[in-house]
Amino acid sequence: MKITLTAIIMTTMLLTYALPASADDNGWQRVVSLSDDDDHDDNRNYREECGSCHFAYQPGLLPVRSWQKLMSNLENHFGNNAELEAKVQQTLTDYLVKNAANFSRAKFSVIVRGLSKKQTPLRISELPYFVREHDEIPKGMVQDNPEVKSFSNCDKCHTAADKGDYSEDNISISGYGGWED
Repeated sequence: MKITLTAIIMTTMLLTYALPASADDNGWQRVVSLSDDDDHDDNRNYREECGSCHFAYQPGLLPVRSWQKLMSNLENHFGNNAELEAKVQQTLTDYLVKNAANFSRAKFSVIVRGLSKKQTPLRISELPYFVREHDEIPKGMVQDNPEVKSFSNCDKCHTAADKGDYSEDNISISGYGGWED
């Protein structure tokens, strides 16, 4: 009886606590998705609202705390007023938080590795991983290039960035062509 009760308790604990989440070496909590629901409507709304002004960065490129901070200060969004109706803002914030790097399985979400829990980056282009991956690219090829202008314009060089593919196989810097480390 004691063994059976212990087995039941252990099984219940495993199903209750181990399945929904786990933590990686950096303390990021990863939630296991039990469905293939990709938030298509929320993703479309995000791309329409945010993508109308700039590249719609995948939520998995920043941690939850960064998206929360960015979305809470839209009246001063990098020097621009990007305010939204309260309901729209909340819907987009919920989408970004739900799909942030903390919960994303996307390969590109490694970009936030090494951040301390106290860091709340607001610019993807300032993340240590991003800086390391772009350190050999002369700034003149990007910042002085009128077709690219900034390292924050991911889609200007990463031709499949809109699909979440940032591999070197899909890089073409306007006026320069492909790039390999």
